[in-house]
Order: sequence, then structure tokens, then C-alpha cells
Amino acid sequence: MIVIQLVLILLQLYSYVLLARALMSWIPNLDPYNPAVQFLHSITEPVLEPIRKLVPPLGGMIDISMIIAFFGIIVLEQLLRSLV
Repeated sequence: MIVIQLVLILLQLYSYVLLARALMSWIPNLDPYNPAVQFLHSITEPVLEPIRKLVPPLGGMIDISMIIAFFGIIVLEQLLRSLV
């Protein structure tokens, strides 16, 4: 049970990281070499890249990988909460 709670906390933290990455994408002229930008990119890209390979951008422009990742986290959290 402690392991499940730890995973739930980690999933919540990762959703905050994804949110930060999404908000960061709205900032114009953001320096891609900024250490914070590189950190967020390096820890979110391993999750987002496989989703992008499965689901191409809508209309060639709209990337929904972030939405799918959030949905996946929510589903996983609900499954884990049902086990507790």
C-alpha cells in the first residue's frame, strides 16, 4: 500500500512537470538552452515522444500528446486508487 501511495505521489508530481512544460510552450522567445527548459524537456520527452509516434498532430499542427499523457496519468491514478 505504501508503494501505491508513493507511485500516486510521483504521478501527481509528474503531472505538475507536464503542466510546467505546457505553460512553457506558450512563452515566446524562450531560450531553449536555459537549464530549466532543458530539464523539463529531458524528463517529459521520454513520455511524450512515443505518444507522438502513435498519434500524429491533428491537422499537421496541433500536438495532442500532452493531453493524452494527462489522460493516461488520470486513468493510472484512478486504477491505483481503486487498489488502495
